[in-house]
Amino acid sequence: MQTLDSIQTAVPPGALASPAVARNTAPILEVLRAHLPARARVLEIASGSGEHALAFARALPETTWTPSDPSPEALASIAAWRAEADQPNLNAPLELDAAAPETWPEVDAQVIFCANMIHISPWAATEGLLAGAGRMLPDPGGLLVLYGPYRESDVPLAPSNAAFDASLKSRDPAWGLRDLDAVVALAKTHRLHLTRRVEMPANNLMLLFRRA
Repeated sequence: MQTLDSIQTAVPPGALASPAVARNTAPILEVLRAHLPARARVLEIASGSGEHALAFARALPETTWTPSDPSPEALASIAAWRAEADQPNLNAPLELDAAAPETWPEVDAQVIFCANMIHISPWAATEGLLAGAGRMLPDPGGLLVLYGPYRESDVPLAPSNAAFDASLKSRDPAWGLRDLDAVVALAKTHRLHLTRRVEMPANNLMLLFRRA
């Protein structure tokens, strides 16, 4: 099994790099290792720079990881990381807009993974993500994994998350931390049921939804 220590840190030409990825990859990987099915076929939504895709494909060599993003810049970055790494279980990136699930390409996925998109996009992207996951994931047992910060009705909002929420809304009023209850309720309409909530560093959560 490969570890994060073996992941190349030099940024190849044409690739993007995110400081947040360096901080959160190891904690996310720990949860993925515990809950992904054997030889999982994973579709990643909103892959951004592509660093998560490469890190997880390297650390979980028995998985098949398919990254995606709607942004040409992100797709170019993902392709650059993939070309440099030559990782056999990391597929070419797909152009995919979470907000338009009717346009998603057909992917044979058991798992959909999405990190740090829901709060940095309009609510329509969350609606599309849940609709697309509900349609694409196998029944029963398909797994949707979300990572990021949320508002929770029974948990005081951490000051750092409150400041982050205000910053996001100042950049775009359609952005911001979402109410977890609203996400869970919407997921249920697509037969996706929250089965695990994992507290993560820096006041983030990992949420695991099962198709049933």
